[in-house]
Order: sequence, then structure tokens, then C-alpha cells
Amino acid sequence: MSATPITIATHPTLRSRAPGLLLAVAIALAAWWLGRLLPLVGGPVFGILLGIAVRNLFAPDARFTPGIAFGGKQVLQWSIIALGFGLSLTQVAKTGLESLSVTLVTLTVAFLSAWALGRWLGVHDKLKILIGVGTAICGGSAIAAVTPIIKPDEHDTAFAISTIFLFNVVAVLLFPLLGHLLHLSDLGFGLWAGTAINDTSSVVAAGYSYSSAAGDYATIVKLTRATLIIPICLILAFAVAAREKKSGAADFSLRRIFPWFILWFLVASAIRTAGLVPAALLPALHDLAEFLIIVALTAIGLSANLRRMVASGARPILLGLGVWAAVSVSSLAVQLLIGRL
Repeated sequence: MSATPITIATHPTLRSRAPGLLLAVAIALAAWWLGRLLPLVGGPVFGILLGIAVRNLFAPDARFTPGIAFGGKQVLQWSIIALGFGLSLTQVAKTGLESLSVTLVTLTVAFLSAWALGRWLGVHDKLKILIGVGTAICGGSAIAAVTPIIKPDEHDTAFAISTIFLFNVVAVLLFPLLGHLLHLSDLGFGLWAGTAINDTSSVVAAGYSYSSAAGDYATIVKLTRATLIIPICLILAFAVAAREKKSGAADFSLRRIFPWFILWFLVASAIRTAGLVPAALLPALHDLAEFLIIVALTAIGLSANLRRMVASGARPILLGLGVWAAVSVSSLAVQLLIGRL
């Protein structure tokens, strides 16, 4: 008896996912190209915006659903793991310790203001967490990291990323102007930008538009801040596990809810830190991680219901504005208290 070969074309799971995945990859390629043309916006934002546009203008039918769902979950986790290969924990720890006090204060302020203001505005818990995490840590990447843990609706994820992007653009234009008006030093502005602007690309853009020294310092601070997504993900995972256990969920399992992709992220980062990745491969790994994020966020956009997003009204945007303002002011206040300005 001869064995029957299994190919991508005949394997039922792969075959069912292929249409949605191919659609997400095709749109992601366009988003990646647009992101290269307009780096201030970036490929991930273009991906989610194009995904939303295709979803709501052309409404892909049910055969695309399995692949889109796979892209928004598994590919999302792969992208976070791939990011680990580009992050040296040793370098970030060594150069970022002096910014840690400001970062921890702004992180606390972000979550407290998201909880209080979100409650006052009537924004539901999962959207509050997404906007709070995105503002506190690293914008769309942080939102992408916690999405598999708290499992929000796709339109909530899309709304949170879009809200974060809006204030990224405002920050790039506003921060350098305010920095000069406040007569901030290069290091003072770098610390402010690195702790108060959400996305890495926007931190880099604002920092280097102020000065080369400010840009270098802001980038290091931002990388330190980005590593805090690891304990935040673990805390959220245990909180979700505790809630499921308390509610008596029949399928409760700590092993199932634990964010294993974060553990693999640490493994990837340890490999990078140990110097086991050839330097020539690092740019390719960075590009791979970026493209996987674009594919994942495109898939999330393809799942987003624009009507439900519009129905949410202005409250999530007001929440994003309030949390971002609180973080920006607290960063300057802490620097003033410790004599860094």
C-alpha cells in the first residue's frame, strides 16, 4: 500500500484557511509598500485601514473567514515572537535603567486614567484595556500582544489601534514644538518622547526632528518601555484565568490561557542577546516581524465591523485623548521632580 501524500491543496485545514490568508497577505503587501512611502503612518496602520476598507466595501464571503481568523490570532502571535529576535534585553536593560522610574510612573498613570476615565465615559473593559496598554507601552504592538489574551471583538482592536494612531500623528507634530517652547534639553526631550509617545516609529520621528541626541535617547527609552509588555501580558493572563476560574467556566485551564507566545518571545530575545543570530540576518528578521504584524493587523481589519465602530461614538477617542494627556503631563512632572529638566 502506498502512502497518500498530503499537500497544501488537499489538506482540509490549510485549504479552508487559504482564501482568507491569501487575501490578508495580498492586502498586507500593499500596506507594506504604502508604509515604505509614508513611514510616519507605517505599514501596520495601513494594513488595518485597508483591511477595514475591504471588509466594509466588498464584504468577503464566509469562505474567507477561517483564514482571516487564523491571521488575526496565530499570525499575530508569530509576529510577537519574531520581534524578540530584534530586541537585545542586555542592551536595553543597561541603557534604559535611568529612564525606568519615569516609565513606571507613566505606566501607572496610563492604566489608572484609562480605568477612571473609561468608567466615567462608559467605555467597556476590554476597550479600556486595549487603549490603556497601547498608550502605556508601545501602541499597536502592545495592543497586538494583549489581543490573544483578553480576546476582544475585532472592531474593538481596530478602534483601539486607530485611536492610538491618531494621537501618534498629533504627537509627532506637536511634541517638538512644545519641547522647544519648554526649552527642554536633548535628553529631557528624548525621555519625554520615549515615555509619552505611543508607537516606536513616532518616537523616532519626533526625537530626531528635535535633535540627533534626543532621537538616540528617545529610541533607547522606547525600547526599555516596550519590554514591559511581557509582565503586563502575564498579569493580564493570570487575571483572565482567575476570572474564568471564579465564574466556574467548564473549560477553564491555566495552561490554555497562559500566553505561551510571550515565553517564546523571551526565548527569541535570549537567542538575540546571546549573539547566536548572525548580524547579517537581523535586518531580514526585523522585516519578517514587521510584515507578519502587517498581515495580522490586516486580518483584524478584515474582521472589523465599521458600523459597530461608528456606533461606539466619540467616547473611545476621548478616552485615548485623556489617557495620552495624562501620560504626557506625568512624564514631564516626574522629570521636573527628579531634576531631569
